[in-house]
Amino acid sequence: MSGALSRRAAMRLLGALGAACAALGAGGCGAPLPPGATSRTGTRTAPAPAAGGSAAAATGRPGSAARVEALLERLTLDEKTTLLHGAPDPAGRAAAGHLPGVPRLGIPPLRFAECPTGVRGAGPATALPAPVVLASAFDPALAREYGRLLGREARALGQDVLLAPAADLIRTPFGGRNAQAFSEDPRLTADLVAEVVRGIQDEGAVAAVRHFALATRQQGRHTADAVAGERTLHESALRGFEAAVAAGAGAVVAAPHKVNGTRACENRALLEDVLRGRWGFGGWVLSHRDTSHGTVAAIGAGLDMEMPGGTRFGAPLMEAVRAGTVAEASVDQAVRRILTAMDRFGHLDGRPAARPARDATAGARLARRVATAGAVLLRNERGTLPLSGAAARSVAVIGPTARMPSAGAAGGSPAAASPLTALARRAGKGALVVHAAGEDVQGRPLPADLLTPPAALDDRWVAAGRTWSHEGRFALAEDDEWTLVVHYSGERPTVRLDGEELFPLRQGAAEQDAGGLPAAAPGGQALRRRTVSLRAGEHRLAVIARGGPRGQWFRLRRTTGATRAADVAEAVRVAKSARSVVLFAHEESTEGADRASLGLPGGQDALIEAVAAANPRTAVVLTTPSATAMPWLARTGAVLQMYHPGQEGAEAAAAVLFGDAEPGGRLTQTFPADGRRAPAAGGQGPEPGGREEYTEGVLTGHRWYDAQRVAPLFPFGHGLSYTYWEYADLSVRPEGGGLRVEFTVRNTGRRKGTEVAQVYVGPSPRLALDQPLRALAGYRRLTLGPGQSERVAVAVDARALSCWDPERHGWVLGTGRREVFAGRSSRDLPLRAGAVVRSG
Repeated sequence: MSGALSRRAAMRLLGALGAACAALGAGGCGAPLPPGATSRTGTRTAPAPAAGGSAAAATGRPGSAARVEALLERLTLDEKTTLLHGAPDPAGRAAAGHLPGVPRLGIPPLRFAECPTGVRGAGPATALPAPVVLASAFDPALAREYGRLLGREARALGQDVLLAPAADLIRTPFGGRNAQAFSEDPRLTADLVAEVVRGIQDEGAVAAVRHFALATRQQGRHTADAVAGERTLHESALRGFEAAVAAGAGAVVAAPHKVNGTRACENRALLEDVLRGRWGFGGWVLSHRDTSHGTVAAIGAGLDMEMPGGTRFGAPLMEAVRAGTVAEASVDQAVRRILTAMDRFGHLDGRPAARPARDATAGARLARRVATAGAVLLRNERGTLPLSGAAARSVAVIGPTARMPSAGAAGGSPAAASPLTALARRAGKGALVVHAAGEDVQGRPLPADLLTPPAALDDRWVAAGRTWSHEGRFALAEDDEWTLVVHYSGERPTVRLDGEELFPLRQGAAEQDAGGLPAAAPGGQALRRRTVSLRAGEHRLAVIARGGPRGQWFRLRRTTGATRAADVAEAVRVAKSARSVVLFAHEESTEGADRASLGLPGGQDALIEAVAAANPRTAVVLTTPSATAMPWLARTGAVLQMYHPGQEGAEAAAAVLFGDAEPGGRLTQTFPADGRRAPAAGGQGPEPGGREEYTEGVLTGHRWYDAQRVAPLFPFGHGLSYTYWEYADLSVRPEGGGLRVEFTVRNTGRRKGTEVAQVYVGPSPRLALDQPLRALAGYRRLTLGPGQSERVAVAVDARALSCWDPERHGWVLGTGRREVFAGRSSRDLPLRAGAVVRSG
């Protein structure tokens, strides 16, 4: 057997062992209580061994420990520290970080890649739907396939470690990176994170799960102090990470901020007591990019690797060892963890395993499956969808992003279709498909004579090494609102209006992921927008553009109140001329900042209001990162939530809109009716250095809405179908330390459909702890033909029936009579029954 095949087989065997353990329940391979749980009599169970535990258990490779120890004995202190921090890649192939090896001892380098929605920066890669789309399918098997594709493409593109998946919860709808998370629910997040980890590592890549822990905000993310109690951590915030460890994750990325007063990279309670001590993690811990702040404290707390450079773990670490402030044994332990993981994944075999070829066709096929499976139909009135008959032959496609190719952060296929192209192709030759933007996201050229002195600010070339500047004045006869849009191919031009810089550079990743409407022009130029209110009278405009080393083209454009009104009027005219309307509304994700509101950026809300008023058969397709406010909802015929659907999103949207595919997704986050009445509401998070307290405790997401008796716009688990469903005959009985829940689901409609049946459990009367009114305990995705029924069985394990007791520092089984609910969402539960849970 070849090295490549034996390695893959080993990874799959490990994954299968982990999956088998998980199938027996989080209680630990058949144990009646979860690992480390405490029964009501005070008896503690032994923690179950994690797949990422001891070196032998984690690797499954004979002689691994001896091989690692032999290497440690031969490494010099300088070589050891070289293995504890990143450095530039001499080959230029590292996408997000490079760990130099030690060539004289046969220790190869490792290359790291960001992986929010595909392998980013290493070359052409499949732009997969965002993790929130994957999660909306409620399908752990699909999550495993998603992970496998990531791992396979990483290996094909020369990468070894994927900085994925993100295991934190969607705590607030204002979170800037919610699209990269899975769910607000701890159980669902844990299930899916575990399968993505297994999938990545099935293919021989290392999954580095991030960001450990409490990384649910972007504002102040490097300096804020996230404060949460022990129960909140174990019962909700850390569930995804615990599942990742149980699935055998090779690495964990520490969060950039503080947790309970101590930086995550220096937090011994997190890294040693919980991650390694309680969970048995056997991999290594690396820092978030440029966020290690100390040397002695960090390595003493259990941080093993600094990325991407060696500011703390390079020369300062060697000096600390020589000075005696860090024991060399601590360095050895960190190196041992990294080498053990490298050996587990075949990097110390003496010959590199063959890398697979990238299969772009297979990637596109899976991207479309995920985008379709995760599409959530939120509303469908008057049979607006699916499009059929006359409604399918006369379609107005509206929206500023309708003509833009659907892609994603990984780059994706250059042949990715735009929504307009995909819908026109699906409608066929006999159909009339017309388009109107409704909002100008590129801007119109400024009149050459606007300024005094005049200047042409459209398509201006600035030669290499040169600087072009102009300052002029203009006058407005009346108050107006302008959106100024700058396009540029090099260094961003400086634009000052009345002395204020309109487009200042932002720090770090926030400069690339600015949020709002798309930040790229059709010609590939970068693009930034700024909306300003201008009073009647005179104004000053100054522009400075630098050619840089290669020269650059730039434009300065605008929209005004008059141009916006004209765009909306054109969209209304087009909407009235068609039998049906499909309107695409969009919002980009942000990094480094949170959303200021839940409204759509730009003038899209007003556009939807006007178009839906003109044509009630308007279906709004939302390609947005998270929950969205919908002041226009009652006017629309349908709303389809697709989040960020990746390179095949346009084709998936066409399939769902025309009924070729079922909208198979369900919400993994509650959509609030009012952004002011949501968990952790208030838009922007803590100021730099500020505290953010997780005052909701274990009442995350839908649990919070239930406890506060707040009616959401759309509840967790919600999603409509193109057919109709009936639930009946619920039965519950004890089984294997948990409960076995059975009920019948029937498709009562006239077409084949997909349903996600959900099971929730109520609180235990015998636990003196705050508990959710209903907690998700299990689910089943099923597809049934018209008139077909299925008896659904859901195993509710002991963990789903347990709470973390902060006094006992362990899990406690919630005994007594428990209510069990089954249905279509957290607020649509037609079936209810009781069962008695007993310890032992």
